[in-house]
Amino acid sequence: MTEILDRIGAARLVPVVVLDDAASAAPLAEALAAGGLPVAEVTFRTAAAVESIRAMSANPDMLVGAGTVLTPDQVDAAVDAGASYVVSPGLSVPVVRRCAERGVLALPGAVTATEVQAALAEGLTAVKFFPAATSGGAPAIKALSAPFGDLRFVPTGGIGPANLSEYLSIEAVLAVGGSWMVPRADIAAGDFAKVTSLTAEAVALATP
Repeated sequence: MTEILDRIGAARLVPVVVLDDAASAAPLAEALAAGGLPVAEVTFRTAAAVESIRAMSANPDMLVGAGTVLTPDQVDAAVDAGASYVVSPGLSVPVVRRCAERGVLALPGAVTATEVQAALAEGLTAVKFFPAATSGGAPAIKALSAPFGDLRFVPTGGIGPANLSEYLSIEAVLAVGGSWMVPRADIAAGDFAKVTSLTAEAVALATP
């Protein structure tokens, strides 16, 4: 699990993907890798999620996770499809524990000190900070990182090119999740060249 965290940290960015058609998954993986960002969080918001995870994780260059995972059964479905990590919008102890049972990294949402302590009690070393923009943003992460010095955050929600650097400049931030480089409409239209271009631009922004 440390290796997965290291790869996410090395990427600095995690594209949050909503796929309506699993046929788009393989070319999307190629587009992201071509843009220099071989990582993705495929959300469980559509019926195509499981097959999309399976198709993207078949690409040897990709690190694929499942997002918006709400139940232990979804953890099983995601891991069986090849997901290497599991992201939840909030902290669900049953989900975190199923991830541990399946040997995959859990990244639950935590935006308060109480939620962070609950995550630490489960042995976690990183959490998702969601929704970032409406939960205090970068100043809130800085404040939380003071008493929880060893914890890393992956803020997601309301982050884009204009405020990306504000988050990445925080030492406690492992990586930032965002969807601006993977527009749902462009993926549906098959415009993967645009995805590659947007991804390359995002990588350039995130590179120190």
